[in-house]
Amino acid sequence: MGVAKLTDQNTVVPESKYARVERERRYLLPDLPEGLTRADAHLQITDNYITGTRLRLRKVREPRTNKWTAKFTQKFAPNPEDLSRTIITNTYLNALEAETLSVFNSNEIRKNRYYFEFEGRKFSVDMFLGDLFGLVLAEVSFDTDDELDRFAKPAFALADVTDDPVFTGGRLCELTFTEVRQHIAELGLLRKQG
Repeated sequence: MGVAKLTDQNTVVPESKYARVERERRYLLPDLPEGLTRADAHLQITDNYITGTRLRLRKVREPRTNKWTAKFTQKFAPNPEDLSRTIITNTYLNALEAETLSVFNSNEIRKNRYYFEFEGRKFSVDMFLGDLFGLVLAEVSFDTDDELDRFAKPAFALADVTDDPVFTGGRLCELTFTEVRQHIAELGLLRKQG
């Protein structure tokens, strides 16, 4: 129980009623998309990736209401070459539970998340803070494999970085923006910014 398997169509199927398949594409952006500003409504997210595991503790603050949500998450790609399909399990926590789990050695990522609609799709746009300040990524989710596979890179994105492990939270938490920018340069994406 709790082990994922692939069907004939390469669809990831969780064998647990608690886990679900998450299908998403991730894009590198030069900045917030046109029409969004840093002052727009957003969530403040702190992710703590527990060293050596596939686990993270996420704390989300809604600045306008000061409401906090905390959840303990396990997220992994059964096929390491296809990071667009992951298995995710979330457990929502109260304040004491979140504080108890905060004792683990972890790597932190802080970011502001904005929601953005483009061509009928809702994107999550993350503007990273701290050591990753300057990095902006967008994600979009899909209900089916067909939608995921046929979705074209949006015009506001520099590149589809879905399957690049450097742009996963578990890897980003170990890097600085200087290191990420070097990786972006090695991919030849800086020239595309103009």
